[in-house]
Amino acid sequence: MRWRILFLSVSLLLLINPVWAHKASDSYLVLDVKSQQLTGQWDIALRDIDFAIGLDADGNGEITWGELRARHTDIAAWALSALTLDRGGACVLQVTRHQVDEHTDGAYAVLKLRGSCPSDEGELGVNYRLLFDQDALHRGLLRLDLGGITHSAIMAPDNARQRFSADKPSLVAQFGQFFVQGVWHIWIGFDHILFLISLLLPVVLVREARRWRGVGRFGEALREVLWVVTSFTVAHSITLSLAALGLVSLPSRLVESAIALSVVLAALNNLKPVVNERRWLIAFVFGLIHGFGFASVLGDLGLPQETLVLSLVGFNVGVEIGQLAIVAAFLPAAFWLRNTGFYRQGIFVGGSLLTLLIALVWLAERALDLKLMGA
Repeated sequence: MRWRILFLSVSLLLLINPVWAHKASDSYLVLDVKSQQLTGQWDIALRDIDFAIGLDADGNGEITWGELRARHTDIAAWALSALTLDRGGACVLQVTRHQVDEHTDGAYAVLKLRGSCPSDEGELGVNYRLLFDQDALHRGLLRLDLGGITHSAIMAPDNARQRFSADKPSLVAQFGQFFVQGVWHIWIGFDHILFLISLLLPVVLVREARRWRGVGRFGEALREVLWVVTSFTVAHSITLSLAALGLVSLPSRLVESAIALSVVLAALNNLKPVVNERRWLIAFVFGLIHGFGFASVLGDLGLPQETLVLSLVGFNVGVEIGQLAIVAAFLPAAFWLRNTGFYRQGIFVGGSLLTLLIALVWLAERALDLKLMGA
């Protein structure tokens, strides 16, 4: 039975490999509008540009500065075709310089922007369409300074067109934008989800005489879930706040590798139990690391302090609501199936094996800078 489950897990890993080959992405757009003139900077991941128009000319899996420089004109045309600004009519926008910078998740092309709009009054319209037709998970994170008033926004396929006035933005709207982004990031954060699910898989089971049996009452499982989720929430809220406010910083590769390692250890603990009754402690310890991962999206945007605090609260609340939605969907089904061989062998053992295999690949990729699951 164990060998059949292992074979199924490996097969599923190979099947889902293409699905996770292209990481959900963000770009970072900063615009400063004074009167009719505008300047800005647009950071777009090299992996996303390569995915969209191709940069790796020799196919060796590495993008050199020479390969990037040879495509500067194409990159500028591609990017500008996906961004339209208007204020009293269409604004004229051009790329004046190309650079490269490192973000928490890799190398980014930096496009320096300059342009002008027909009017220095009224709202500024932003129509952002980058990668939406190729990657529905892509998000554009916008910071806009319009006449001395700072706006922040998240551009997504369902709100690709947004308008901004020179009036101070609504606090409710700012909170709502980053609340939605928090929910979205937990739902597409496969490593965070697999860590949480690995901790939740055994909550409907009790280990006795080296065997697993289903818990007697739903309340027992719910109590364990509350301990685990609360510990994870408190821990990642601490480090998310510290990192987003710039008080603590850790190297990106260390954080991402530690997150992958947390998934490995959580899955291993299901297969060879070491910690049975204090899984909340595992959730807390590794939740501290996961908080640094959540903080990267806010840190890379570089929001001003007064906006950052509000965005941080909205984002964190969104993460918690998204997390609770996952728990609410998982727990009733797991409790209902807890005494079946399908749950104990197929979902609990098979799911833990599959999670372990995926997390080991992530760990190798992140710690050794490899590309085992695609670009």
